[in-house]
Amino acid sequence: MILETLGSVVFGLALSWAALRSLSRRLPARRTVFGAGALGALFGAYLTHSVLGPGHAAATLVGSVLISAVTLSLLIRPRSRRLSRSAAV
Repeated sequence: MILETLGSVVFGLALSWAALRSLSRRLPARRTVFGAGALGALFGAYLTHSVLGPGHAAATLVGSVLISAVTLSLLIRPRSRRLSRSAAV
């Protein structure tokens, strides 16, 4: 269980780093992104471990990465679109 927890945090931080590298302009502060990635991965590991039970370490890590990705996707801001004058009327 300890290795699943540590592994999920490492994967969550790695996913946060990758998101910051590719979408830095559309994400909030780095601290928020790293915190959300790590906490999302911990929650995902807890949820997956609760559902599957012990003995499914690989599946628990996959579940933690998926939940972390969903958590990080909620932080992405939409691109700003400006309305033209003809569309605003």
